[in-house]
Amino acid sequence: MRFSEISGQEALKKRLVQTVKENRVSHAQLFLGSTGFGSLALAHAYAQYVSCENKMENDSCGECASCRKYSKLIHPDLDFSYPFFAKKADETAVNYIEQWRAAYLKNPYLSLDNWRHAVGEEKKQANINIAECHRIIKKLSLKSFEGGYKVSIIWLPEYLDKQGNSLLKLIEEPPEKTLFLLVSENQDQILTTILSRTQLVKVNRLTDWEVAQYLITEKALDEDRAKQIAYLSEGNIQRTQGLIGEEKSNYFELLRSWMNVCARDKGLDIIAFVEGTLAKLGRENQKSFLLYAINMMRESLLFKEGLTELVNLPELENTFIEKFSSMYGHDQIEAVITEFEKASYHIERNANPKILFLDVSLQLVLFLEYQTLPKGTLYI
Repeated sequence: MRFSEISGQEALKKRLVQTVKENRVSHAQLFLGSTGFGSLALAHAYAQYVSCENKMENDSCGECASCRKYSKLIHPDLDFSYPFFAKKADETAVNYIEQWRAAYLKNPYLSLDNWRHAVGEEKKQANINIAECHRIIKKLSLKSFEGGYKVSIIWLPEYLDKQGNSLLKLIEEPPEKTLFLLVSENQDQILTTILSRTQLVKVNRLTDWEVAQYLITEKALDEDRAKQIAYLSEGNIQRTQGLIGEEKSNYFELLRSWMNVCARDKGLDIIAFVEGTLAKLGRENQKSFLLYAINMMRESLLFKEGLTELVNLPELENTFIEKFSSMYGHDQIEAVITEFEKASYHIERNANPKILFLDVSLQLVLFLEYQTLPKGTLYI
């Protein structure tokens, strides 16, 4: 992975390159930010640059023997550790390395859910176990195979739990030319003993323009569609994956139908819609749909406050939120947003979709009462 292959983050890339040029490579660094911002890819590109045999001004060469091995994740001095779904107590990340390489090379912005799906473990708890900690210690205690840096990239160290304390001595006093790169999404969940021994590298969200450019060049989307998805992604490339595609583009019609069913307050119609449509979307599509719905409700609030210049949506969606915001009050819209956010949280944790979406629908019935229109009216 070269820096040039990563969208945005230009200032951070320059800073990382400068630390190598000035020989200020901290032996333990924490890349903090969503994987969708590029944190994992940046750690990989940084490690490749450090090990490159023919460094360019602002990037690794991509052609030397080290770079070729790094690009395929097969360099003998590069070690990846990540949460996995152990079937036995003595299993380590090495047992899943082929799946890991395939998943990461396919999508450098992958999330834990993407990884979970890649190995077919939708329900098991992920963690980095004590056997994996012992493997890391053993691996990094060996001499470098090719005489350069030994690099350990630990993705999502928040899944280490207390067994991560076994790595403290190695992190604090590593062998010469050993580099720890931890990639985390949640600083608060990392062991404080590990956190205090790392140098923070903050990875900020991407701009809408950077995300749009990625979608145009990498996903071949037209400019208008790319801008729309980028606007909804909140600077997170991983989130765009749930908003791309013909099926996902129908989220607007799905949201409008759902709101109308709830506004009409007909119990049998609500149950039929939940069981026949929402519950059958699949967990990833349900999460993406709820993200879309949350963003649409936030756009309605902007309309409600008269901040129409901040709204950048296609005509049909713009008409929808204009009408919706005129019909419902500020408190009602905020309540809908809260309900969608709670639903998204529970979907992440494998809630029963039929029960969850029926409960949300009944809450929407209460929030969307509009007394001046007769029942049965198509509201929006």
